[in-house]
Amino acid sequence: MQEEKSGGSAPALPPDGEFPAEAKNSVYAAIFGRRDVRSFRPETVPDDVLARILTAAHHAPSVGFMQPWDFLLVRSRELRGRIKELSDRERHAAAVFYDEPRRDRYLAMKLEGILDAPLNLCVTCDPTRGGPQVLGRNSIPETDVYSTCLAVQNLWLAARAEGVGVGWVSILRNAELREILGIPPHVIPVAYLCLGYPEGGFAEKPLLESNGWRERIDLDLLVRYETWHSQT
Repeated sequence: MQEEKSGGSAPALPPDGEFPAEAKNSVYAAIFGRRDVRSFRPETVPDDVLARILTAAHHAPSVGFMQPWDFLLVRSRELRGRIKELSDRERHAAAVFYDEPRRDRYLAMKLEGILDAPLNLCVTCDPTRGGPQVLGRNSIPETDVYSTCLAVQNLWLAARAEGVGVGWVSILRNAELREILGIPPHVIPVAYLCLGYPEGGFAEKPLLESNGWRERIDLDLLVRYETWHSQT
């Protein structure tokens, strides 16, 4: 559709290095308010909103400015049904790695909204984009995938600012996902996302934190100085 092709216009940039207080608070609000959403209302995301979200994703930084990402929009109920079946198979296969009662807790959690969300989106990485020599990628070729992950983060934060929920479906096999969506063999599916307006709004805490599956690690335990073994 035209809005998705043309994208949204970039907002005015601040005249100096620091954002005004209100804009700065909005950035942090999007970061701290971002959630992995699994339950969605049925209404579609308007074209202009989707265009702004995709434009934000496309303005992510990338090594050598290679922009390795593509955004594959999936609305077909039939395709989403096949991907849902794939996710369900992988979810039950993963359950064997947990002992009871953690296995039951894992299977009881809603971990995707493939059919609930009005839109699915597969973000891919094309490692051939930019040709055989991409500035800055010789030493660490995986930076093309890292760059694509930055596009995913931009998309997620822009969606949160628009009130749109995003859920990352990570319980999938890329080879089978490629086949279902017709993705070329050299292109890497990086993120399969569900997009839509969240049912019940955005949760106060991430699901796995609120239900006691994992706790947020204290930042002081993760900050190191000069060398790996120094934390003081």
